[in-house]
Amino acid sequence: LTYAWIFNEYPSFVHQDNRRFVSQETGNLYIAKVETSDVGNYTCVVTNTVTNSKVLGPPTPLVLRNDGVMGEYEPKIEVQFPETVPSAKGTTVKLECFALGK
Repeated sequence: LTYAWIFNEYPSFVHQDNRRFVSQETGNLYIAKVETSDVGNYTCVVTNTVTNSKVLGPPTPLVLRNDGVMGEYEPKIEVQFPETVPSAKGTTVKLECFALGK
């Protein structure tokens, strides 16, 4: 399976950069330092790479709060590393680690 996210409407896909990341392990979309331009609806697209079939989730709205209040998120580090990561010499290994909180 591969995961992607549509921003507002097809074919406007979320492009990964230094603020946006789509986990290919969980399908989660992470956005750091949310800006006004991030406001809109996000729809997850899951693709079966064998059959090339796609399934779309329901749109999820992102709303920017103007009252300065953040959600109730206690700080935590999300790490789900396997004990070993086999890889061939000279290849790149990407490990996902996220710091969450306010």
